[in-house]
Amino acid sequence: MKTQTLRDLYVDELKDLYDAENRLVKALPKMAKASTSDELRSGIEAHLEQTKEHANRLKQILTDMNEKAGGKKCPGMMGILDEGQEMLQEDFDGAVLDAAIISAAQRVEHYEIAAYGCVRTWAEILGETDASQLLEKTLGEEKETDEKQINQQAQSETPEEGEEEEEEEETTVRSSGRSGKNGRSRTATA
Repeated sequence: MKTQTLRDLYVDELKDLYDAENRLVKALPKMAKASTSDELRSGIEAHLEQTKEHANRLKQILTDMNEKAGGKKCPGMMGILDEGQEMLQEDFDGAVLDAAIISAAQRVEHYEIAAYGCVRTWAEILGETDASQLLEKTLGEEKETDEKQINQQAQSETPEEGEEEEEEEETTVRSSGRSGKNGRSRTATA
């Protein structure tokens, strides 16, 4: 059995991330096209360009280590992107669809933040100073992207016909203090 070193793990994870970023380059245009918000679409398109740069940085790091960039599949990103694709095929419209897209994008970002945090730390431990700096830059950009994604648009959806009446009725129930079976006030929950 071959002994695996931290360097082996580091290279393996860099290749994994390289595949993840390239898969994301293919998925982001679909997400942008599906979004109904111009602001969200612009944000996704900007992140697409950033993602291409992330893949280039990984390729540079691997090339500097005399390692081939390709050759590994990232099953984690494949699963996250498959789940995102399923969300896009649901029957959501408008701001709710945008909220689903944001949810899928945040899952991607959280996966990348965890992975880049690890490889950056391993680069530091291994004395790969230049790589560590590049990975730190990417990690910061991933965190920044994650912070920009918000779900407030989904809440701005106007209630459908009949929902306004239900909301008025629930408000009346809340304010009148009518009690349910257990003697507590009945209140509507969102």
